[in-house]
Amino acid sequence: MKKWSVVIVLGLAQFVMVLDGTVMNVSISTVVEDLDTTVAAMQAAITFYTLTMASLMLLGAKLGDVWGRRRAFVIGSCIYAVGSLMTAFSPTFGFLFLGWSIIEGLGAVLVIPAIAALVADNYTGRSRISAYAVIGAVSGAAVAAGPLIGGFVTTYFSWRYVFVGEVVILFFVVLFARVITDKTARQSVRIDLLSVLLSSAGLVGVVFGMLQSKTWGWVVPLHSPVIAGNEIAPLGISLTAWLIVAGVALIYLFIRRQRALVRQGRAPLVHVEMFSITQLRSGLSVLGAQYAVTAGLFFMVPVYLQMTLGLDALQTGIRIFPLSVSLILFSIVGTQLSKVWSPRRIVRLGQWILVVSAFMLLGTATPDLRSLLFASGMFLAGSALGLLASQLGNVNMSAVTEKETSEVGGLQGVFQNLGSSLGTALIGSILIGALSSSFAAGVATSDLPEHAQEIVAEATQRGVAIIPAAQVAELAQDAGLAEEDASTLATIYRDSQLSSLQVAFFGLILITLFSLFFSRGIPTTMPVKRREAG
Repeated sequence: MKKWSVVIVLGLAQFVMVLDGTVMNVSISTVVEDLDTTVAAMQAAITFYTLTMASLMLLGAKLGDVWGRRRAFVIGSCIYAVGSLMTAFSPTFGFLFLGWSIIEGLGAVLVIPAIAALVADNYTGRSRISAYAVIGAVSGAAVAAGPLIGGFVTTYFSWRYVFVGEVVILFFVVLFARVITDKTARQSVRIDLLSVLLSSAGLVGVVFGMLQSKTWGWVVPLHSPVIAGNEIAPLGISLTAWLIVAGVALIYLFIRRQRALVRQGRAPLVHVEMFSITQLRSGLSVLGAQYAVTAGLFFMVPVYLQMTLGLDALQTGIRIFPLSVSLILFSIVGTQLSKVWSPRRIVRLGQWILVVSAFMLLGTATPDLRSLLFASGMFLAGSALGLLASQLGNVNMSAVTEKETSEVGGLQGVFQNLGSSLGTALIGSILIGALSSSFAAGVATSDLPEHAQEIVAEATQRGVAIIPAAQVAELAQDAGLAEEDASTLATIYRDSQLSSLQVAFFGLILITLFSLFFSRGIPTTMPVKRREAG
């Protein structure tokens, strides 16, 4: 039991870290109503939850080296618990954003890289491979179980109890953290704050730009922010484009800064030369794409089930349950397959299954849920994600030496959360942007009288919000439309929701196909021994 007590403690922490996103996604409509906010605001909260982690994960990994990995793990768990408690008692969206998106994210940047490094510290050989597979399976189980847990608790109690439960779990994680061995000596290094600033600001710029594209437009200004009566669109270009360009430039400067620190004999935030290792570069890229698809899927599907079809949180969780089963099952299958198949073969299989599942889910975006096709698509998506989860952790960690495991743990956290934030920001913005375009076109080509179209145009001049389709007719009548016109408008809105979901699903297909390019560097033989330091 002593052998596996470590991975149990680490697995519980990993479960909590991953659980939050999927719980919040399936509870979107209830939280929106409870806190009197919008789906777009919740998209921002979900995006910034993972973005906070992505932007500061390298700092968290470095602090683990300085403080000691177990100490960082315990401190991070305590910070995360404070954020969870604050989220549980949030009276407004602002409190939820601070507690969930920011404070929990700050705790996670210490916990996540420490988990990966502590597995390497406590296990060797085949046991290490199995331990990484367990952590990957736990992550998958959290992604899968989140909708069921969140759906049940939200429907019969309150979404707030989920976060209270996280505090309880983390209490036991901290209590039993002493069973974890921290063999790696602490490093006495000075953390370069300019590197932290450049990397954080760069990632925030890119992701926030994508997040706001639905409002500001990608290149041509749409609804630009206004300051002192002046629209902010430098040189007639959308602020979205400028933020993304600035973010990329800051990331480039960050890379140059790391190389300069190495030349000066100082410790960088991350050794960027590690990206010259093909296995690591491919593993991290596929990992990021996997999490982008997962985050996009878990944002779109609840929106479709709750806002278009009118299902509650529990019904949504039940519809997602096939993914839950297959993800856990195929995480185990992937581990067993690794004894006879290469990591690349298993990863490629998972990626192609994910493409097929996305096409199937695209076909389910109809006014009446095609239950069998939807369940099959979710099952295949879960099986693909399970196969990927079973391989990528060990692929990345086995690409480097023991000394570099903490750094790679931080990079894994960066790519996981950057992928998640990009997936939510990009797919969510495509979804909301396509909804606005489709709805405007539908109204313009409809039989609605001119005065009714003018009322709709005025109400949606700053964009079209995602709301339950069943409420559109009532809201339209409240705005002054006749009953017949309100009914027509509700039909247009429902059709627009479905059209935008189809566009967003197609975006997921493109991301998955693109990730196939990066999987070429995944090893064709099972990596066990670590690369010797040069």
